[in-house]
Amino acid sequence: MSLFDWFADRRKTLPVARGNQTQEPEDGDGLWSKCPRCALVMYRKDLQANASVCKGCGHHHRIDSEERLRLLADPGSFEALDSELAPIDPLAFKDRRGYSDRLRDAQQATGLKDAVVTGLCRLEGQPLALGVMDFRFMGGSMGSVVGEKLTRLTEEATARAVPLVVVCASGGARMQEGMLSLMQMAKISGALERHRRAGLLYLPLLTHPTTGGVTASFAMLGDLILAEPKALIGFAGRRVIEQTLREKLPEGFQTAEYLRDHGFVDLIVPRTELRSTLANLLRLHSRKPIPQRVVA
Repeated sequence: MSLFDWFADRRKTLPVARGNQTQEPEDGDGLWSKCPRCALVMYRKDLQANASVCKGCGHHHRIDSEERLRLLADPGSFEALDSELAPIDPLAFKDRRGYSDRLRDAQQATGLKDAVVTGLCRLEGQPLALGVMDFRFMGGSMGSVVGEKLTRLTEEATARAVPLVVVCASGGARMQEGMLSLMQMAKISGALERHRRAGLLYLPLLTHPTTGGVTASFAMLGDLILAEPKALIGFAGRRVIEQTLREKLPEGFQTAEYLRDHGFVDLIVPRTELRSTLANLLRLHSRKPIPQRVVA
């Protein structure tokens, strides 16, 4: 078979959705994905089958909350919590556009009410409370609904005595909600402290990017802090820090690898190994401690 025939056969096997109809693709649009790092072109279904990680260089393509849930939760086990919660515009905020308009556009584009999906599930049969932030929704920014959903999820995990995993992907606090956004940092942190006092496990996964108020609160409060390779993690941006300190920052500053080497991140986990790594951590934590022998 010639290379041309191989391409033709691969294109024929993929239907393209147009409205309510599925038709044969007329061109290659949407069938292939080019890695932004090494320029390797991959068949999109092959890329998704590899957890959206480039087989050439290991670059982790950004994925949405739906794909993340598919990778982590056992099939059919995810039960969404508080999916009806939706943000409002308490400050009638407007810059170049009104906040209400931005919310409406983000909801229509993503099919989400806000930038986080929360719920209960099982991971390799083990019960888990899971929150997944979605960067597509206004840069994963943390407003009052994001904070409320994560707080409720943490409280539900505490009540059910199950571990908690939060996948972080955010530009930080949502400026359109002002102080109502910033207070979510303390609210979530308080709920996490009650979860910790109950002797329960909390694992944040820091993905690209995790910045601002999210980094300054729940992203860094885990019993173990996990990160994906090359993820950007920090509070302020590199240029802001350099201008404030008036000095050049080290190469690779604010990457997951740099933070691991300096003690801020415990473990870097490739996405293709994430499910098995989390399952092992959950199993280790669920084991009862061996009683100490008392010597008279």
